[in-house]
Amino acid sequence: MPESDPSLPISVEDLHRSLSEAPYSRALGLEVDSIESNRVRLLLPFAEANSNPGGVLHGGVAASLLAIGSRAVARSNLPTNSGPWVLGQLQINYLSAAREEDVIAEARLQRRGRALCFVETKVTKRDGTPIAAATAVVRARFERAVASLPMSFGDDGESEPGPLAKALASAPFMSKRQMNIVHMADGRARVTMPACDANADENGRLHDGAMLALLDTTGAMAAWAEAGPARWKASTASLQAQTLAPPPSGDVVAYARCVHRDQEMYWCDAEIADVTTGHVTTRGTVFYRLAE
Repeated sequence: MPESDPSLPISVEDLHRSLSEAPYSRALGLEVDSIESNRVRLLLPFAEANSNPGGVLHGGVAASLLAIGSRAVARSNLPTNSGPWVLGQLQINYLSAAREEDVIAEARLQRRGRALCFVETKVTKRDGTPIAAATAVVRARFERAVASLPMSFGDDGESEPGPLAKALASAPFMSKRQMNIVHMADGRARVTMPACDANADENGRLHDGAMLALLDTTGAMAAWAEAGPARWKASTASLQAQTLAPPPSGDVVAYARCVHRDQEMYWCDAEIADVTTGHVTTRGTVFYRLAE
């Protein structure tokens, strides 16, 4: 069998295999519905393990689908030797909730450059009801060395998880990712996530979908830490994220801080760092809502 030309995009068969066999994708239960040159369609059947309490799809799962679809479209257009491919910029808007039902993600190419692909992705219910939408700029790194990464802003090292941490961390999706809320007080949060098979991509690194889920979760925890315990109706309205470098292969820690509150809306800066080095690979802002 002849070797594939590295100057050409990945084949449909190889991309299908890569998407299906990544441990994180398997853990989610992701199914590849169709792949075209400028379009990728994914199906995620309902699973309690992907939910918050009450069977509502976790925002991190929707973010993962948007990320997976965006990167898949880029890989179907860029040369196979142009990787690794990172989500240089991702803007997600959460439009509504999915409760105990299947969802579909569809990613479409907007424009391709030499090293950048601009992709639009949406997640819907089977009946077409929108759940989340994103625009992404996927960057091909062409195996170039990573520039010096910033150090995490961190925190003062306190470990005060507060009265809500245990209940929040027991949500099925967070539990499956083994996220641990170490600190959640005074508008700040710290959450750890291990490098385990259920969080890994096909190369053994942490999956960028799992990283986005951690970013979203930690930003939300900072909002809860600012608001305090109450019978809030909670949801992420929007997530803006950047991947500065490919995710690490080891454990990570996420920090978030609420930088502004206006009544029921909270702006929380968040970042994820390699536990060993303290270098930040993923960062962003979570726009969160807590209403009575």
